[in-house]
Amino acid sequence: MSTRYFGQPIRRNEDLRLLTGRGVYVDDISRPDMLHAAVVRSPYAHARIRRIDVARARQMPGVVAVYMADDLGPLNGPLPLLIPHDDLVHGRTQSALVKDKVRHLGEAVAFVVAQDRYLAEDAAEAVEVDYEPLPAVHDLLQALDPAAPRVHDDMPDNVAARIVRNVGDYDAARARADLVLTERLRIDRGTAASMETRGIVAIPEGDGYTMYVSTQAPVALRNGLAGWFGLPQMKLRVIAPDVGGGFGPKVMMFYPEEVLVLFAAMKLRRPVKWIEDRRENFVATTQEREQVHEVEVAVSRDGTLLGLYTRFVHDSGAYTPYGIQVPIITLTTLPGPYRLRNYRVEGTVVYTNKPTVTPYRGAGRPHGVFVMERMMDRIAEALGMDPLAVRRKNFIQPDEFPWDTGLIYQDWAPTRYDSGNYPLLADTLVRLLDLDRVRREQEEARRQGRYVGVGMAFYVEGSGPGPYEGVRVQVEPSGKVLVATGVGTQGQGHFTSFAQVVADQLGVRVEDVHVVTGDTAAMGWGIGTFASRAAVVVGNAAHLAAQAVADKARQVAARLLECSPDDIELADGRARVKGAPARSLSLGEVAFRANPLRGTLQFGEPGLEATRYFSPQQSTFPSGGHAAVVEVDPETAQIRVLRYCVVHDCGTVINPMIVEGQIHGGVAQGIGGVFYEKLVFDENAQLLTSTFMDYLLPTASEVPHIETDHIETPSPLNPLGIKGAGEAGVIPVAAVFAQALEDALRPFGVRVTEMPLSPARLWDMIRKGGGTPPAAGEEVGNETSPREGRQT
Repeated sequence: MSTRYFGQPIRRNEDLRLLTGRGVYVDDISRPDMLHAAVVRSPYAHARIRRIDVARARQMPGVVAVYMADDLGPLNGPLPLLIPHDDLVHGRTQSALVKDKVRHLGEAVAFVVAQDRYLAEDAAEAVEVDYEPLPAVHDLLQALDPAAPRVHDDMPDNVAARIVRNVGDYDAARARADLVLTERLRIDRGTAASMETRGIVAIPEGDGYTMYVSTQAPVALRNGLAGWFGLPQMKLRVIAPDVGGGFGPKVMMFYPEEVLVLFAAMKLRRPVKWIEDRRENFVATTQEREQVHEVEVAVSRDGTLLGLYTRFVHDSGAYTPYGIQVPIITLTTLPGPYRLRNYRVEGTVVYTNKPTVTPYRGAGRPHGVFVMERMMDRIAEALGMDPLAVRRKNFIQPDEFPWDTGLIYQDWAPTRYDSGNYPLLADTLVRLLDLDRVRREQEEARRQGRYVGVGMAFYVEGSGPGPYEGVRVQVEPSGKVLVATGVGTQGQGHFTSFAQVVADQLGVRVEDVHVVTGDTAAMGWGIGTFASRAAVVVGNAAHLAAQAVADKARQVAARLLECSPDDIELADGRARVKGAPARSLSLGEVAFRANPLRGTLQFGEPGLEATRYFSPQQSTFPSGGHAAVVEVDPETAQIRVLRYCVVHDCGTVINPMIVEGQIHGGVAQGIGGVFYEKLVFDENAQLLTSTFMDYLLPTASEVPHIETDHIETPSPLNPLGIKGAGEAGVIPVAAVFAQALEDALRPFGVRVTEMPLSPARLWDMIRKGGGTPPAAGEEVGNETSPREGRQT
């Protein structure tokens, strides 16, 4: 019998290569005559350019070229607005090089090409730019002030978009509510901080060009650049080799540097390389997260959620190349797993003089979950209910799917939950955590004068949006199987997951399936890796393509073995007659015989090969629950995470080990967003945290052991029942720790309304919370008596 791979925690095909240093990243690409580039960037967040003098730089030894805006001609026009939206009334995109006015720190004003990177950097410093500094907009609420400086001079204010959505009748829900609670919540700005920064190599080859780019969307980048430069697509090949982390910002198409490097390679007819340094990564790569919400919930006395109203402000930074996807995802994620029948949301998207915002892992979802879960906690607190009981009371029930929230999602399809079982999710999380035992241990800790708290949060996330992906499957005469897809990969395990899907259909070993991703020469159609979509869209395309190849293999083998195709089974790398295993051919021989050298073509097309596309009707909606147990030292505000548990439902699981890896990475990133990672800008919009000495990332020492479990509610929207998993780990982490910290610090009256929380900020909150720390050993708090909620 052939081994079944789908659903098994098999080791990843790619790990031996990556762990033994044989990965190939953009900076590993080298050519003997290669030139190197450096970017001259603005030291100001907002300034007019009076003059740029590049004469001295051009005369420096080893300098080959120095380009300014005018040198690019029409190629320096505003770069494409990737995702237009009716609500985005003032969309603005950057140019490759700024000519007149810079709008954020680090914006590119000139481009230097030299014999090596050192010479290019020296020449970049020799470029003289005469700036007239302007007052900057450094905060999203400041941007709303009518007297605030204008980021874009041609706009009446700094508002890029206003978004209004109404589901049901919030006013009527409010009128019949027993209780109305309000809160103001804020999540601050962070950056993806990929281990590999961005990098580009452009190489002239014949009458075309090959580009190596650390991108999540090589096909889209190829198509966009070919159009921008007026090149036939066949003359431009884009390869995304191994990519050391993406998390969203590397899907942006296209960055100014991608235009500049290709432009220089065209002009100079030599290979040109540009590798972003870490300082540039902090100011030239896109960022995310900054939003402020004013929230109001209407509730009945038994804890039933009647309605929710939120007004929020979203900071887009200086430009909106990716449209307003992040705030759209926030407002559609906010209802979560709850019956929210009356929902009003008013969002304002503003420009500031800060680096541009595009989706970053979670992409608006952490904000929505933070708001809803915080309000669930406020309801519990105000009514004296257990926080989990409030959630259970409002869960959508298993027999209510599909559940339509009444909102349009980021893919322009309904936000209609396809499947789920949220009560089972909660039961499984409670079991995994052993909540009763944890509560007993918490009581004992309090008797000892220790401050231990428990937090739980739930979420539903949209994943797997279209419009499509394609996969080509080909059996070679060697019996090896080639699988090609257009998406890029950044460590998610694509080489193994897609191989598992194909291996089961063709009856071959997963090690014999070779997956190629991110090379436009191998697969010229595709969208990209983002929004937890690869397993859903590519996985199902691979399934359909492999199924087609398997059907043809059975037809060819049946002809050769003189039996019916229905009598052929594919197993152990062979096509054999059922019940007569001695009558068989290797799959490679079948492939060879399907490509006749003589005679006639008998099977429509030569070889064992098929290309199939999968185009989902709408996004799928995975769900999950996280729980944390923390201990806080009120004297130092140091936090120790005692337990972290995750139960996840991403539909049918291809490889549970890979899913767990995704969750672990996401939780680690979430912990960074809760306690460590905050981009701090001063009143001039200067970034004060532009090194890893100031912008802290969690390390293995700060990330706790993560316990995971799965439930499976297969999606009815695709043949494999898959829902996405890539962003699940990061989404509820802020909400979980907010509840856990409040629980631990209840005697101090701490209310968590913002993220991230550094120990210094938490220490300040403890001191200002109004609570008095009890003496060690003294009984503290009353877990069953809620503090009075803020009511209106």
